[in-house]
Amino acid sequence: MIQIQAALFWAYAIGATFAVSAGRQLQVWERINAGEGPRTRSRAANPYLALTALFAAVLMVPTGLFLLWQNPAWATMHVAHGHEGVWAGFVLFYAGGIPVAAILGFLVAQSLVLVGAGYWAYLQCVGGYFLLFGTLVHGWDGRGYERFLSPGTRDFADWPKDSVLNHLLDFLTSGTFLALLLFGAAVIGTMLVTEIGWLMEGWSLPGADEDRKVPRILAIAIAAAGVHGLPFAGALLASALVRLFGGWLGLPLFAVAAGVVLLHRRSPVRWLYGLVGVPGRHWRAGLDDGGYGSGVTADRSA
Repeated sequence: MIQIQAALFWAYAIGATFAVSAGRQLQVWERINAGEGPRTRSRAANPYLALTALFAAVLMVPTGLFLLWQNPAWATMHVAHGHEGVWAGFVLFYAGGIPVAAILGFLVAQSLVLVGAGYWAYLQCVGGYFLLFGTLVHGWDGRGYERFLSPGTRDFADWPKDSVLNHLLDFLTSGTFLALLLFGAAVIGTMLVTEIGWLMEGWSLPGADEDRKVPRILAIAIAAAGVHGLPFAGALLASALVRLFGGWLGLPLFAVAAGVVLLHRRSPVRWLYGLVGVPGRHWRAGLDDGGYGSGVTADRSA
């Protein structure tokens, strides 16, 4: 339901976020598969992975294809001006790529959660959403937001002739925005309900209260700000630095700032991450104490 150039980044980010949200349950699932005797469950039957693939295939793909058919210029960030400008094979790759990207994001984040590197799994979410917002805000030519707010080819061509406010008002009264509003309620609503539901399900398992340091409502707010708000702010900062100093200097400056904020051992992001209660030890640790809870407060990657 967003422009195609950013869709794969979003799908990857959603898959990773689903895996982090269900991190505690995924560790339990791994312990069940590691039980004594013959294995009766395939790892491919992981219900959280299956629901992630289903979300991508049933919600993300159809809404994106609808917008591509309804408004190919907007859906392709005005690279194509009509249906004749969209290669049929590109549509096929898009429809197949969304579920693949979501599954890939889930599997990468899941592998990190299982070995106790939950913070690095969270960074998969941050990276995916940063690329999503960076594409929409800046794009490849610095006109990403102009392309997003231009429902038609003529609107994009006439962008310098009018104010940003007028372009925004035109976009908010367009059929494209109405479709985004309707599809967003379904796609983003389902996404948030799933993420919150899996977090709360994980917190109900033994040992979760030992990891979560704040009330559930506050933990959900922190998680939402870290997964969605932080990458958006990062995309705005990166775009501003590139506009001020150019790509050769602006991007390295942003990389240094992002490294300090995300990778420093005492960064506020790491501290806030530790409050939410995502499991922070290897999945086998639960076998050592005979329980399913992690019983620790610090992520090994910290």
